[in-house]
Amino acid sequence: MYPALDTWDFSSSLISLWINRFYIYLGFAFGFSLWICFQIVIRKQNKNLQEKTIPKASQDLMTNGYISRPKKEVFVSGVKIFYGSQTGTAKGFATVLAEALSSLDLPLAMINLKDYDPDDHLVEEVTSKNVCAFLVATYTDGQPPESAEWFCKWLEEAANDFRFGKTYLKGMRYAVFGLGNSVYVSHFNKVGKNVDKWLWMLGARRVMTRGEGDGNVVKSKHGSIEADFTAWKAKFISRLQALRKGEGKRCRGNCKKGKCESSQRGSEAAEPGSHVQEELHHRDAEEEEPFESSSEEESDAEDRQSQNSVVDVEDLGKIMDHVKKEKREKEQQEGETGVTRSTVKSEASERRAMITPALREALTKQGYQLIGSHSGVKLCRWTKSMLRGRGGCYKHTFYGIESHRCMETTPSLACANKCVFCWRHHTNPVGTEWRWKMDQPEMILKEAIENHQNMIKQFKGVPGVKEERFEEGMTVKHCALSLVGEPIMYPEINKFLKLLHECKISSFLVTNAQFPAEIRDLKPVTQLYVSVDASTKDSLKKIDRPLFKDFWQRFLDSLKALAAKAHHSPYSPGMLHISTHLAISAGVPSTFLENPDLVFHGICVLHLLEEREDVFGPVWKFSKNRRQFLLQSNTK
Repeated sequence: MYPALDTWDFSSSLISLWINRFYIYLGFAFGFSLWICFQIVIRKQNKNLQEKTIPKASQDLMTNGYISRPKKEVFVSGVKIFYGSQTGTAKGFATVLAEALSSLDLPLAMINLKDYDPDDHLVEEVTSKNVCAFLVATYTDGQPPESAEWFCKWLEEAANDFRFGKTYLKGMRYAVFGLGNSVYVSHFNKVGKNVDKWLWMLGARRVMTRGEGDGNVVKSKHGSIEADFTAWKAKFISRLQALRKGEGKRCRGNCKKGKCESSQRGSEAAEPGSHVQEELHHRDAEEEEPFESSSEEESDAEDRQSQNSVVDVEDLGKIMDHVKKEKREKEQQEGETGVTRSTVKSEASERRAMITPALREALTKQGYQLIGSHSGVKLCRWTKSMLRGRGGCYKHTFYGIESHRCMETTPSLACANKCVFCWRHHTNPVGTEWRWKMDQPEMILKEAIENHQNMIKQFKGVPGVKEERFEEGMTVKHCALSLVGEPIMYPEINKFLKLLHECKISSFLVTNAQFPAEIRDLKPVTQLYVSVDASTKDSLKKIDRPLFKDFWQRFLDSLKALAAKAHHSPYSPGMLHISTHLAISAGVPSTFLENPDLVFHGICVLHLLEEREDVFGPVWKFSKNRRQFLLQSNTK
């Protein structure tokens, strides 16, 4: 018989386990080893995770049983915008920049340099992690505006004082945008360049290349100073975004004396055929990448460059052969493509329009009707006054000119002066010669009359406007070329005057005494005025801020040219005028005394003529007789 099943199974199982016990022990050992390995790996992962999320606590916090929470590293804590402005342009740009930076969620501060003491506060920017943006304008003779005078003076003295040293502002980060006008060649953006250089000399670090705004639309990189600022602003915002991420791109060297130049561009210029690279440098200057640089790094780079800039005399022959080869290849390429240097130059020198979009917007807000690319027309307040049956201007009092039939216009919005009393809010372009696109005089006159008539039509039905004067005002009988700018700069001014006279429209032209040759060549005008704003060279320079270096000689020659027209041209007495805007107290030009037939007008000067009767002589007698009429016409 077979044994019981349960007894046989139990005993056989025990026997089987005993026989195979070694494999059982080995399985337990292997499993236990795996468990230990898993525990070690898990603990190591947890430890690494804790090290990443929790920073090392300080000793005092550990003793108190506290562990500080992790803090994200801050690369840019805020932006400070410093501005120095004379006419408000830099302040306006600072406001625009602040609005654009508001989207970055960074603390912002706009600071007028007039209210800022660099001796107390500038050193704070070394450790503040702020980025400082300086928007500074260049004023007369390359001087800073009044609001930035003290800041620039302090900065210059500190940069040249050995007691401050090259590390005084080490850690400060800054960017500079200068406002200037390239018409003033010797002083273009001088203040912006100096501020950039002085900060660099004190150890501060540039975050990007200096921006230069040019009020001269002809030479401006982007067409206007507003466009120059817009381009710089975009680069500045992009640079800030990179700095916030910790992407600090440093200067690769080859910078010296505070001037920013890429080392790559410099190395290219040092190679044979560098004249080609120099041309490309001027074209691509605006594409230069921003970088950070400090005076210490750049001085070391300058030393390295001086050591490697020596060329062996034996290698000069190879270099010249290489240059000639490149020149032949370039000429061959130009011949194949049909593009010559002259055509490229002619395209690059294509003249721009005088009226930029920003200027058009500003003048339109001021009530100007713009014509073409450089002309404008506007209703005079005396025209509006006489439409209502009230008094007219001095021309009505002196000569019976009806103000409601007078059109005030100009064929040139540009001027050769930047007068401090100009009512144009310094929006006008300036220049010493005509360098813009030119519209034809026929088109200017046609559109000027049409725009003038359209402005007159707007007064139809206005309370107080007399119907007969409204109808008369639709026909232009007189044209005052005294709106703004310098009309005599327009190359076709004589043709424009001829067209006026052919239309039986009398002409009144005002010039600012800076173009004597044009005055001599001017065809007869119904009335010709020369504006005299000062009596001495220094005062004229301060008040008119002329662009010409020989402004005083031009001023005197203009008066002599006016006197010559009075004696040798078919002008009648009363047709030639000297318009005096400011009081003359001393140093009266001899032209005034030699030509008593020249008419003085201007309410500011009359009360002083009596005190200077011994100097003015017969001029005073004429002015005394006209005084009451002039005062009456200016107070109506």
